[in-house]
Order: sequence, then C-alpha cells, then structure tokens
Amino acid sequence: MNPSQTSKTTLPKVSEIKRQWLEIDASKHSLGRLASRIATLLRGKHKVSFTPHMDVGDFVVVINAKQIKVTGRKLIQKKYHRFSGYPGGITTTILRDALLRSPRFVIHEAVRRMLPTNRLRTPMLKRMKVIDEDKHTFKIDKKLD
Repeated sequence: MNPSQTSKTTLPKVSEIKRQWLEIDASKHSLGRLASRIATLLRGKHKVSFTPHMDVGDFVVVINAKQIKVTGRKLIQKKYHRFSGYPGGITTTILRDALLRSPRFVIHEAVRRMLPTNRLRTPMLKRMKVIDEDKHTFKIDKKLD
C-alpha cells in the first residue's frame, strides 16, 4: 500500500470539543440498561471523535429518577456497603431502601461503577444531572428514548 493513501488519525483539540445536552427519561428503562447508556454518552463513545484518553462526552440530564425500573429480585438482593473506618463500622443498605431514600444515589452509583476508574471519571460524573421529576431548568439539545 502506498504511504500517501493511508488515512491519518486526528485527535480533537480541547477547543474543538462540542458538548450537547441530552435528556433521558429513566421511567422507560431498567437500571442497568439506563446506566450503561448514560456511561456511553458521558464518555463520548457515541461520537466519531472518541478518544479513550480524552474527555469528549456530552452532558446528560436524567429525569423521572423516582420511576426507575428494577427487574428480578434485585430490590431485596442488591446491597450497597460503606465503611466508616472504625471497627464494626460497616453499614449495608438494600436497593429498596436506597431507592426510597434517594433514587439519585442509585443511578449515580450505577453509572459511576460503569465508568473507568481514572482521572476522567470525576469530570464525567459532574456532567450528569439526575432529577427526581420531569421538570428542570437545563436547556436540552436532544431528547433520547
């Protein structure tokens, strides 16, 4: 193959990254499928200009977080653990109680665990906004199903 015929890989500059505001309705999806879709959008894997070492993702607004669907027996089997650092300081919460207390936490944790554990995860998560109802003040460019 002639070297002049090969295509060159172009990396987007930080000034060239264009971010859209996308809205997803949580009442239409189950928790895991919603979280994987959001993680893809936050990383920017849906874009042609995706580069693994750069943050090229979009803003995502999740509405109707209270109406998220959970399949199977996850409501009583899925557990969230946290540790205070003291002996006997482990606290366990089941998904049903976590959904009643804060559906935002459940969606946030599901998405956080689907993103890569590196320096880009925190800025990606800051671009995700989770709203309990369907009314918000963000200017949306595109609504997704």
